[in-house]
Amino acid sequence: MSDKTRLKQQFTKMMQFRHACKVFDETKKIPHEDFNYILESARLSPSSFGFEPWKFLIIQDAKLREKIKQHTWGAQNSLPTASHFIITLARTEKSMHFNSDYIQYMMEKIHHIPEEGRLMRKKFYQQFQEHDFNLTQNDKTMQDWAKKQTYIALANMMNAAAFINIDTCPIEGFKEDNINQLLADEFDIDTAEFKVSHMLAFGYRINEPGEKTRLPLQEISRWY
Repeated sequence: MSDKTRLKQQFTKMMQFRHACKVFDETKKIPHEDFNYILESARLSPSSFGFEPWKFLIIQDAKLREKIKQHTWGAQNSLPTASHFIITLARTEKSMHFNSDYIQYMMEKIHHIPEEGRLMRKKFYQQFQEHDFNLTQNDKTMQDWAKKQTYIALANMMNAAAFINIDTCPIEGFKEDNINQLLADEFDIDTAEFKVSHMLAFGYRINEPGEKTRLPLQEISRWY
């Protein structure tokens, strides 16, 4: 068996292992080094222009989890039993706008682009936001664009976890406005700059899932 074939089989096995685990074995905790590896998969995820429109809150405090649970109908069973629980935030127009301090910071301090290059990149980014994708028409449009990118990190964390036999459950079942208010009140989050995107629970399954069902490939793909 070739190395490529072996790698493909490993990846497919991981995809078959992953499922939305609703209840976890609360007696089992994910080792610190394993969870850092999962977080690193989020940090290394791609984003538009490399501007990383996300922040990850790891919620381990039981009292905070209980407060989240009150507004999160999709995590009633996973919140109390998960080894680790993440709320992913997406940046708003305040920091994703082409003229924001955050974008300047990313280009200068993180990407280390010289001044002339920053001016050119900012101009290109402005063209993209104002005309190519019409992102500056309102705050929600920009917010939705940022949220889409956070789902790349979500998928990478789920796959990284599954690769080492850790279960996950992605969660969108929550009251968005309530959670944003909770972020401001209990987590000291500036909700003018960050808002909730999604949640993700981690742990180890108690029960084996049923058979994975999907549409056949020929129904979801078309070659030209």
